[in-house]
Amino acid sequence: MNEWNKCLEIIRDNVTDNAFSTWFTPIIPLKYESNDFTIQVPSQFFYEYLEEKYADLIYQTLLRVTGKEVTLNYRIIVDHSNRNNGHTTLQSEHPAVSNESQRIAKGLNEAPNDLYQPSALDWHPNLNNRLCFHNFFEGPSNKLARSIAKKIAQEPGKDFNPCFIYGNSGVGKTHLCHAIGNKIMELDPQKKVLYISAHLFEVQFTDARKKNTHNEFVHFYQGVDVLILDDIHELAGKEKTQQAYFHIFNHLKLIGKQLILTADRIPIEIQGLEERLISRLKWGLTLELQKPDLELRKKILQNKVKQDGLNISEEIIDFIAGNVTDHVRDLEGIITSLVAHSLVYNREVDMELAKRIVGKTVKMKKQQITLEKIQDVVSNYFKIDINEIHSKSRKREIVQARQVTMFLSKKYTDHSYSHIGNLVGKRDHATVLHACKTIQDNLDIDKGFRLTMKDIEALLMN
Repeated sequence: MNEWNKCLEIIRDNVTDNAFSTWFTPIIPLKYESNDFTIQVPSQFFYEYLEEKYADLIYQTLLRVTGKEVTLNYRIIVDHSNRNNGHTTLQSEHPAVSNESQRIAKGLNEAPNDLYQPSALDWHPNLNNRLCFHNFFEGPSNKLARSIAKKIAQEPGKDFNPCFIYGNSGVGKTHLCHAIGNKIMELDPQKKVLYISAHLFEVQFTDARKKNTHNEFVHFYQGVDVLILDDIHELAGKEKTQQAYFHIFNHLKLIGKQLILTADRIPIEIQGLEERLISRLKWGLTLELQKPDLELRKKILQNKVKQDGLNISEEIIDFIAGNVTDHVRDLEGIITSLVAHSLVYNREVDMELAKRIVGKTVKMKKQQITLEKIQDVVSNYFKIDINEIHSKSRKREIVQARQVTMFLSKKYTDHSYSHIGNLVGKRDHATVLHACKTIQDNLDIDKGFRLTMKDIEALLMN
C-alpha cells in the first residue's frame, strides 16, 4: 500500500533502527478506505505496545501523508497457525490527534495564540503520566537529584528555583522532569504545568515571528506556573529564541513560578548560550544524573520484566545489567526487544537470544575489564611496579600512572570513587575525583597524551 510505504519513510527518520525493525517492519497494511486505515500486527502485546509508545507518531504520520484524520484499526493475529482467519480487529483507543499534534504533523508547529489564559480544564501539560517517581528507581547515581525533585514537586517555586538537571543522554533526565510535573499536578490539579522540548520551543517561536504573533507567544508562556524546558543546549546559537526565553524566565522567576531545565552538560560548558542566560541558569540548583550503577540497572530491569509479564532468569538479568551500562533506555529497549522476539517467534528468552539482542546494542568487551587488569596494564605500559602506584610517591611518572589507573577504573568498572581510592593506595574520594578531572583535561588539550591513552585502552581490550 503506497500510503503506508510513505508513512514508513517518515517513521524511519523518527525512531531508532532497532525500534523500526522490531515494531514497524512486522506490520502489514491491509486497507485504507472511508477514512479507516487498517494494519495487521502479530499479537495483542504488539498492539498494546504500539498504542502506548507510537500511536501519536503513527497518527501524525498518517495525517501528513493522507492530509486528513483517519481512524486506525488493528487486525491482531490470535492464532498463528491460521493467519487468514485466526484474528481479531480492534480500533485504536488512542484519542484523535490534538490540535498541537496536527500542527506538528503538517509542519506548521504554530505558537500558542491564546489571548486568554486557559482554565485548568483546558490546560494540556504535555506530560507522560507513565513517567512518575514510583518507577524512577533510586541509586547512588541519582539519589540527590531524585530527593530534590520530590521536594520541588511538593512546593514548586519555593526553593531550588531554577533547577538545572544535567547528564549524558539516557540517564533519566526526561523521566525525572515528567515525574516532577506529574506529582505537582497530582497534588494541585489547578497548577498550569508545561513540559516542552527546546526544539519545539524554538519551532513555535520561529513560527510566531513569521506570523507576527510574538506577543501572544510570550504571553502564553508567562502564564505558566511550572515551566519544564528539556534539552536547553539545543538553543545554542539561536540568539532570538534565547532572548525570548530569557524574558519569559525573568518574568516567571520574579513572580515565584518554578523553572526546570535539562541539558547534557553544565550551563557554563554549553557553547552558544548568551552569558546573561548562563548567569540566570546558575542562580538556582544544578543537579547531575550519572549513569546507573549495577544494582540500579538490575532494579530497572526487574521492574521492566515484571511490567511486561516476561519470564527471564536472574542469570539473564545479571548478564544484561553487567553489559549494558550507560543508558536506561538501552536497558528498557533490550527487554522490549526480548518480549517482541519471544511473542513474534514463539520462543523462550534464553541466554543465546539475550546475547544476540545485547550484542546489537552495546560492545560487551569493556565489561570484562577489572580493576586488577587495569593496574596490570598501566604498570606494564609505564614500566612501573604496581606497589609504586599504590605508594605515596610524588614522582611525576608514578603520579601519572596512578591517575591513569583511577581514570580507567572509573570509566570501565562500576566501582565508586571511594572504592577505587581505597583499592589504589587507600586514597579518598576527592583524590580519585581530582585524578579523573586531571586526565580528562589532558585528553582535551594534549594530542600526544590522547594517543598514549588510546594505546593503553587498546591493551585493555585484548
